[in-house]
Amino acid sequence: MIGILIIAHDNLGASLIECARHIMGEEPKQLAFLAVNHSDDKGSLLPKALALISDLNCGHGVLVLSDMYGATPCNIVGQLLQPGLVEGVAGVNLPMLIRTMTYRNEPLAALVEKAVSGGREGVVHFNKESCDRYDQT
Repeated sequence: MIGILIIAHDNLGASLIECARHIMGEEPKQLAFLAVNHSDDKGSLLPKALALISDLNCGHGVLVLSDMYGATPCNIVGQLLQPGLVEGVAGVNLPMLIRTMTYRNEPLAALVEKAVSGGREGVVHFNKESCDRYDQT
């Protein structure tokens, strides 16, 4: 099973994990977060992230999800990347996390693709008519 680490601003990672726990109905395994706050010593974050990756990797790799491309959490992820062992995806959202948790027994490269497609497909413009269709089913 591939480990999943969320590195994100403030409480976002904890909140996403709590929502995933609610949706999946179980305690997620090999899933952790690292909160990045403006008051953090930036030098202490990388060692914490490396320790979490070590804890999460049971031999199949780790997917690291960050919130915003180019922001501090993503910059930390950039320092962690090891092709085929530690991969990163920016733009984490709940559909992306649920998708990765569902397919984490796939190879790491496939899981990266599932994460990106889950994030994209989870962003939908909808209207009243489309909502009414779901209410009738």
